[in-house]
Amino acid sequence: MARFTTISPSNLMRLIGTPAAPRLLDLSLDEDFAADPFQIPGARRISHTRVADVPPDPAGRLTVLICQKGRKLSYGTAAVLRARGIAAEVLEGGNLGWAAKELPRIPARVLPPQGPGARWVTRHRPKIDRIACAWLIRRFVDPDAVFLFVPAAEVADVAEKFDATPFDVPGVRWSHRDDHCTFDTMVQEFGLSTEPLLAMARIIRGADTDRHDLAPECAGLLALSVGLSRARTDDLEQLSDGMILYDAFYRWARDGQGETHDWQETE
Repeated sequence: MARFTTISPSNLMRLIGTPAAPRLLDLSLDEDFAADPFQIPGARRISHTRVADVPPDPAGRLTVLICQKGRKLSYGTAAVLRARGIAAEVLEGGNLGWAAKELPRIPARVLPPQGPGARWVTRHRPKIDRIACAWLIRRFVDPDAVFLFVPAAEVADVAEKFDATPFDVPGVRWSHRDDHCTFDTMVQEFGLSTEPLLAMARIIRGADTDRHDLAPECAGLLALSVGLSRARTDDLEQLSDGMILYDAFYRWARDGQGETHDWQETE
């Protein structure tokens, strides 16, 4: 059982991808990170020497500290944060313990810039794939990601001028490949090929490319996505509501696929 100041890899993995996920700070030394260049989904690298710069989380989330082995750097930083009134815990076993459990890890080489203000840009008036990708980025890659929605013809120039990562447009890394959607591309490239996310990817692909034969849920996702795009004329409001939709979708894919529902008259 985890001690009061620690969290186990399995318990942390249950939180990642949900609105209850803690703030994850990776304190690995540069030489350790160079030897094992992967990050836990949603983690952001920061030096333990900058612990004084870590502010309280605006959303009041728990902060989980991660280093290579889950020892001195994590415990020391957690203690400093707790002394400042910031709720903090240590990931048991650190990055190496996480890897030993064969849990998802994101290759550092594919990660765009992260942290407050890091931007992604795509076409405006999103419906399915673009909302799904934004959800995936916020929940598994960069919780602080900022999304810019602009006319299709302006995506490339906005990406260049505003230091943003373009996605779901032709000719960029994060886009459709063959008959797969951008969501598929991100799940694969980010090393997030878990059963729940692969199940979601199949349904998103079917809804986005009019291939409802891939799963019976494709038509339902299309209907919800079209309805949401009609109900919200502001793209950022649509994204905000879409986060709730995909949070529920993820929990169904992870925990609820076997559940059915029927109405029975009661006396």
